[in-house]
Amino acid sequence: MISDMDYTGKRVLVVGGSSGIGNSTAQAFLKRGAQVAVWGTRPSASDYDAAEGSDLTGLHYTQVDVADPKAIEAASLPFDTLGILVQSQGIVAYKQAEFKRPGWDRVMAINIDSVMDCCEKFRPLLKDSDGSIVIISSVAGLRGTFGNPAYGASKAGAVSLTKSLGQAYARDGIRVNGVAPGLVETKMTKVTTENPDRLAGMLQAIPQRRTGRPEDIAGGVLFMASPLASFICGHTLVIDGGMTL
Repeated sequence: MISDMDYTGKRVLVVGGSSGIGNSTAQAFLKRGAQVAVWGTRPSASDYDAAEGSDLTGLHYTQVDVADPKAIEAASLPFDTLGILVQSQGIVAYKQAEFKRPGWDRVMAINIDSVMDCCEKFRPLLKDSDGSIVIISSVAGLRGTFGNPAYGASKAGAVSLTKSLGQAYARDGIRVNGVAPGLVETKMTKVTTENPDRLAGMLQAIPQRRTGRPEDIAGGVLFMASPLASFICGHTLVIDGGMTL
């Protein structure tokens, strides 16, 4: 009997799949039989370091600057069909940079504008395969984000976009859902996870008293993209150890 988590023959693209949550997700699909392409920012797969949470083994890598709509438009896939699109791209700008337009604009361009651009680019292929989109947002989109207004606003936008596209794309046979991670240990969160005092304060707010791992989030993505979630539409699954309870 074939498992509902068996992705043999499926073709998957993970935008932002070169490190962290995206990379863990890409590898999770690969281990379950999928052919997986990832987009990242560096020129080649060899430019990534395993110490940074990157494992490009077995993945089809392409450099794409998703902040540039023309780059998204021009990018191609290594296969001619697509069954699952995972959007894990994201940046944050520290030191009050998001309060000024250059910082605000770049965070918005990557965290929300590119998500819509990628959805529309691959909509025809996903329609042909009765495909699935999983948008990775953040619990930052469900609460205030002190010091990072663009990040919080962009992630709130991603949660709302998941609902709107869930409605709009369902008529094409495409399921759109999302996951919202809490505090997960990645290079983006080192400002917190490598600061003992700051980390201790965060852990006090997490009932499970631990940070998340990228594979914790990957499990949620696998579920949302699977037949087990076939009647879930426009929903964002919070995976945060109870932090937002």
